[in-house]
Amino acid sequence: MGPLTPGFAFRTLAVDGHARSAVLTTPHGEVETPTFMPVGTQGSVKGLSPDEVAATGARIVLGNTYHLWLRPGPELIDSLGGLHAFTRWPHAMLTDSGGFQAFSLAQQGPRTSVGPAAAGAKISEEGVVFRSHLDGSRRAMTPEESMRVQGLIGADISMQLDECPPLGEEKVRDRAAIERAVARTTRWAHRCLAVWRGEHRPRGHALFGIVQGGTFVDLRARHAEELAAIDDGFDGLALGGFSVGEPIEMMYEALSQVAWRLDAERPRYLMGVGTPLDLLEGIEHGVDMFDCVLPTRNARNGQALTRSGKVNIKQARFRDDKRPLDERCGCPCCVGGYSRAYLRHLFIAGEMLVLRLLSIHNLWTFGALMAGARAAIREGRYLAYKRAWIDGWNAGLD
Repeated sequence: MGPLTPGFAFRTLAVDGHARSAVLTTPHGEVETPTFMPVGTQGSVKGLSPDEVAATGARIVLGNTYHLWLRPGPELIDSLGGLHAFTRWPHAMLTDSGGFQAFSLAQQGPRTSVGPAAAGAKISEEGVVFRSHLDGSRRAMTPEESMRVQGLIGADISMQLDECPPLGEEKVRDRAAIERAVARTTRWAHRCLAVWRGEHRPRGHALFGIVQGGTFVDLRARHAEELAAIDDGFDGLALGGFSVGEPIEMMYEALSQVAWRLDAERPRYLMGVGTPLDLLEGIEHGVDMFDCVLPTRNARNGQALTRSGKVNIKQARFRDDKRPLDERCGCPCCVGGYSRAYLRHLFIAGEMLVLRLLSIHNLWTFGALMAGARAAIREGRYLAYKRAWIDGWNAGLD
């Protein structure tokens, strides 16, 4: 398959088993893969400037369509030059479809703690109807609306609207429900492409499809084939519906049998995953792109992620600890000499500086993990690299 959208290309540089090092070309520059995409839910990676995010090695970030749709609105973003100009991020961007948040409202039922009358949604063949968690207004997310909104937002890569599978350990075993989600996602894929290729392709924005199927390998494989076979179809394929409550062993087993089967000529994206160990597992099986809120969310809760495991900076044992978070880390927090004792003091005192420093450190750790993985793949030693990383992580795990 050749490039479908002008301005995009995907070129594999090296392969080590199923792991691969590649370059994704976008209108806003090249992205070396495997890569981790920091999550900028509201058009901002919380607490950090674009320059600080870029310094971690990131060359693509994720924006959340649901939140940007509700506030400030896609029309405003478009009028101000699109998401790149609006946020001052000069590199590549990807937006999700907005579906996960809408479906989460549906499955959680009525909620009152996050906003006025954020009621559970209604899902149908047309799309999902729900009430905004901000003001209770009625909203309808359809494949066509998702494409319209993402087109106005103007990221380099957009995602089709898919039906998210049920959440929770018991529900993810419901094969019948997941089969229905797979079938509907395929029907919505055709609707998304009809809009995207018909109206938005001249703008030079790529569109990725989403493979569903839970941990059922046969469903995943079949769905991947269906989406890859669509004429004038997707520029890349993503694996959605992982890390939604299933045991980690089930996710890893499914990834080992499915990820590398996705079309080798397109980028492969594992959505919403995860920990450093999850990323290492995904890379081994051929995944190119990852995103997760974990590094910045955990930072805001006082947790640093290092090559020697997790450091919970709130713990009293760090009260007089002179060491940096990770003596092997090159981030401004560690190189700058900020001690664990000082970081703990800031966190206990409620100072926002610590949230920024921990966020920078965690994203730097993820960036270093990815850079190391790319080098290891090129040198044919990825499995040894993965093993060394896991051994270090487990050795220091709190």
